[in-house]
Amino acid sequence: MAGNSFGQAFRITTAGESHGPGNVVIIDGCPPGIPLSPADLSVDLERRRPGQSKIVTQRQESDEAEILAGVFEGRTTGTSIAILIRNEDQRSRDYSDIKDKYRPGHADYTYDQKFGFRDYRGGGRASARETTARVAAGVVAKKLINSVCGGSVVGYVKQVGNIVATIDDPAAVTLDQVETLPDGEPNIVRCPDVVAAAEMIDLIKEVRKSQDSIGGSAEIVASGIPAGIGEPVFDKLKADLAKALFSLPAVLGVEYGIGFGCVTARGSENNDVFVSETGPDGKPQVRTVTNRHGGMLGGISSGMPIVLRAAVKPTSSLSVEQDTVDSDGNKTTIRTKGRHDPCLLPRFIPMAEAMVAIVLADHILRWRGQNPQQ
Repeated sequence: MAGNSFGQAFRITTAGESHGPGNVVIIDGCPPGIPLSPADLSVDLERRRPGQSKIVTQRQESDEAEILAGVFEGRTTGTSIAILIRNEDQRSRDYSDIKDKYRPGHADYTYDQKFGFRDYRGGGRASARETTARVAAGVVAKKLINSVCGGSVVGYVKQVGNIVATIDDPAAVTLDQVETLPDGEPNIVRCPDVVAAAEMIDLIKEVRKSQDSIGGSAEIVASGIPAGIGEPVFDKLKADLAKALFSLPAVLGVEYGIGFGCVTARGSENNDVFVSETGPDGKPQVRTVTNRHGGMLGGISSGMPIVLRAAVKPTSSLSVEQDTVDSDGNKTTIRTKGRHDPCLLPRFIPMAEAMVAIVLADHILRWRGQNPQQ
């Protein structure tokens, strides 16, 4: 099966299915000397883990990562890194009665058409379960970005249904705000707007009670990324970031900066004015007064925060009866058993962060290879 590798200088290859023994990622290109331990990996894997709150799937997985290669005495060696996350709570029997039926919104039919055979248990390779490996690789990428330029990647839930968070400055949102409410309680919906977060939780509970699901959007912000990252013409940073986010399950749209807001804007309204400021090193630094360009111009980073949004569809697996057909084309109905998220957004955040970080790590290494002085 082609398409299991991503990146050039920082390259990941993943394998695994929803109901197989586990998921594994091999990372090539990571420089030596970066501190890395299973405890480092557990932070983001815990954020992605099922069963973490009352508004996500209740499948129970510890998602403990095992580092099989590429790390010695707590630091990367520069050789290939191999990480394994085992599956522990599969219920394959939940899918046995629908193995010949095509679930609406799922990849069952398209996998059958491509391969003539598929792993029907939980969606197999098309399941979001495979993103455990990506999240683990994303931790390594985040560490690389921070070690090279002090950069960071933070994502949060921007919208659930018709409830939209108010975020004055996306680059000012911290991981603590995403993960914890002001009173110290966990922010289970991962929205930094406290009022909107409470409304989102109520909406998710409502759709779960009615055996339905709801979509929304995530916003991902990369701060501290230097200007000059990205490759003309086909490997533009914006193009690779879009591909990375679109490669995640359930993503139906990606935009950056002002996004589709540019459709009604005039050029004089859309352009970001350049100014010169004094940088941390005391030298002049080119910035823009506004950031409608989302931190990328010509597909190359401008030094401003990189701001992206991904539209995530409602969970396709529903326990209510739906019309469908079987693999022989016969009309039938289907109810999807198993444990599923009524809204994908809370657990989608670490997945999106990981893919953005992997792209940035890849382009930073390529940039350093072209510009040794950097």
